[in-house]
Amino acid sequence: MSERWLYGWGLASIGLGGASLIVPLYVVSLGGGPATLGVLAAAAAVAGAPGALVVGRLADRTGHRRGYVLGSIGVVAAGLTVVASVDSIPVVVVANAAIWFGFAAATPVLTLLAVVGAPEAEWSDRIARLNEWQGVGWALGLLVGLLVVVGGERLLGLGPTTVQRLVCLVCAASTGAGGLVTAGALPAEGDSVPAPRRLRRAIRSAARFGVRGASFPFTPVRTDVRGLHPRRFIRRFTPGLALYFVAVVLAFAGFGAFFAPLPAYLGTVGFGDDTVFGLYFALNAGAAVFFGVAATLVSRYEVTLVHVASLAVRATALALVFVAGGALLTAIPLFVVLGFTWAVIAVSAATLVTRLAPPIVRGEALGVYGALSAVAGGVGSVVSGWLAAIAYEYAFAFAGGLVLAGAAVVVVLRWRVAGEGTSTERTVYSVDSTE
Repeated sequence: MSERWLYGWGLASIGLGGASLIVPLYVVSLGGGPATLGVLAAAAAVAGAPGALVVGRLADRTGHRRGYVLGSIGVVAAGLTVVASVDSIPVVVVANAAIWFGFAAATPVLTLLAVVGAPEAEWSDRIARLNEWQGVGWALGLLVGLLVVVGGERLLGLGPTTVQRLVCLVCAASTGAGGLVTAGALPAEGDSVPAPRRLRRAIRSAARFGVRGASFPFTPVRTDVRGLHPRRFIRRFTPGLALYFVAVVLAFAGFGAFFAPLPAYLGTVGFGDDTVFGLYFALNAGAAVFFGVAATLVSRYEVTLVHVASLAVRATALALVFVAGGALLTAIPLFVVLGFTWAVIAVSAATLVTRLAPPIVRGEALGVYGALSAVAGGVGSVVSGWLAAIAYEYAFAFAGGLVLAGAAVVVVLRWRVAGEGTSTERTVYSVDSTE
């Protein structure tokens, strides 16, 4: 099968990257406050989970992937078009939820397409290639949004709301173009076959974080729990893994609590849409650049210490964003630091879950990890939105405190495992481990 569909998905990801920021900014322009942004983010998280679960299960059982992929991309393009054509906040919230439902529905199916027909030794590389195209497209979407905002406001003299609608239309066009390219490259339905069970297990185990999660902590690719067997998982659920899941809930609730009201806050301190797009681009570009460095740190040093340090640095950076206020020269490096710490957290977290979980439930553990992080992020978004409606300092203090609490739980986990000295869990801290 031709890999030209990767180019199409890259184009669609440009639209998604721009949508991740322009929709919250548009809601603010329509009069929505931080509480509304919390609901917007939570709705996106809630909509993503069934998209990944239901469509992913149907696709890998039936083998009919082409229709699911094209239908999902069509939902994203239609959702962006609706956002650009209405001025009702409830309608925008629903359309935005549909956008992320579509993205979530397409992602696991595309992951299957990336590896079906390839030798098992190539699966990880192909999944990494798919994530690379998604991540690059996402970051480019933010850059495209920046260019459209600058061109519309400064060159054409358009108003902010008009420019935001224009960005939505550009994102919809990019997604639609990506759908056309994908349609021309995907195999006919009759050429598809159901994925072998071992392939589905490998996909769940190989799924990793991408650039998208740096500023959008509800990335649907991380919520694939299609292979979860609850009874088997509970029987082999170790205390160490349970303790780490507590840290996951706290940390990702903190991430959601920070990013949900952030677009509104940046507007209140005097940043225009062009500057906000630039800051988010710096954040996502920082994550992309530092993933290799993050992998080196995790392989060279004790993973729990790397994880704790990255959480602590990110929590500090969250607070400093508020302290910096409207100082752009301070905000730019802080957003780069947020991106870098995301890269380290993503790699070290996936490593910790993989090593803490017994091999027989490793795929299920990664799926539970994804589900917990998405739900926690949604809850954190809603609570933070309410707090930010009172005062932004409450929201950002809440976010930073949750992330620091998550780091503290990881420290307790390290002490606990070291104290027990069990050979099974001690491998988590082995630098030479190849798990």
